[in-house]
Amino acid sequence: MIPSKSLVSDLSSYGVARSTIKGAPLSDEEARKMHAFWRASNYLALGMIYLQDNPLLREPLKPEHIKTRMLGHWGASPALSFIYTHLNRVIKNFDLDVVFMAGPGHGAPGVIGPVYLEGAYSEIYPDKSQDEEGLLRFFKQFSFPGGIGSHCTPETPGSIHEGGELGYVLSHACGAAFDNPDLIVAAVVGDGEAETGPLATSWHINKFLNPIRDGAVLPILNLNGYKINNPTLLARISHEEIENLFKGYGYTPYFVEGSDSDSMHQAMAATLDQCVQTIRSFQQEARTTRLAKRPAWPMIVLRTPKGWTAPAEVDGHKLEGLWRSHQVPLAGVKKNPAHLKLLESWMRSYKPEELFDKNGELVSELRELTPTGNR
Repeated sequence: MIPSKSLVSDLSSYGVARSTIKGAPLSDEEARKMHAFWRASNYLALGMIYLQDNPLLREPLKPEHIKTRMLGHWGASPALSFIYTHLNRVIKNFDLDVVFMAGPGHGAPGVIGPVYLEGAYSEIYPDKSQDEEGLLRFFKQFSFPGGIGSHCTPETPGSIHEGGELGYVLSHACGAAFDNPDLIVAAVVGDGEAETGPLATSWHINKFLNPIRDGAVLPILNLNGYKINNPTLLARISHEEIENLFKGYGYTPYFVEGSDSDSMHQAMAATLDQCVQTIRSFQQEARTTRLAKRPAWPMIVLRTPKGWTAPAEVDGHKLEGLWRSHQVPLAGVKKNPAHLKLLESWMRSYKPEELFDKNGELVSELRELTPTGNR
């Protein structure tokens, strides 16, 4: 008999990364730059949720700088931008065609932020330019009348997936991979989203993908433990049970678990390298032999804290790693001076002065991390 789990399982493992694939493929300089890009993404995520002025904190944060109505979902955003940052690396290193799909689409700040940093957003919306004035407009438009929604929508450059209606990311990913033999679709699945009927069924897409003529789908389950106010089902079971579950679905699961940024960057880089090489190996064999076998495609289980990098607690209540970080963690900042001070300290912890130049543009060494052209 399997004992019932009323609490989130294995979350005591947060800390130094634990991963299936060992290794440290990033040089110190690569790791520093990638972490800086991720810090910039997290800073933008908070800016979208909170700010209507003072976008680079060039002066102390004041109540009038805060939006009157704050909407958005912080909890899933840091993991989404973490994945996006690492996908940029493998796109450049392996010269890949990759489409990113965000299943937990209410974590839009975690996707829209890196899209802005890489310049794609400004290409489509020139008024959201790569400077302080454009950044302010970028922040103000988020979840604002006449702007954009609080989830990933088709207005997001490159998006072909509606992220506000949960449960369809894997079926959309499979459709995108059909008859696109060189395409890899990185499809992030939220663990709350994984409880929906459409998503729970669509793990079986691997039975339909033909390695000879189709591209590949790389599912990435972001197991952060919580929905809006409850532990998720997949967070209530053990590591071994999750591994067996996905092996039963026909995948080869690779785990990346932790919260320590240095070791997590190395673990994620090593894991994505392995996944890309495995996908290409399966495809090369099938296209050489012309035998359409069904491989045990790789997938990633990324276990990170809900609201990763948020303050540990607020007013004596746990924040990072708990359901309280799901939407707007500090909803009363406009009227609560202590919360306003905490928000400012939180945003400054990402060190925006190191990330953006005097004009408000991402510094050149970080712009170099992003793919160019159609990539």
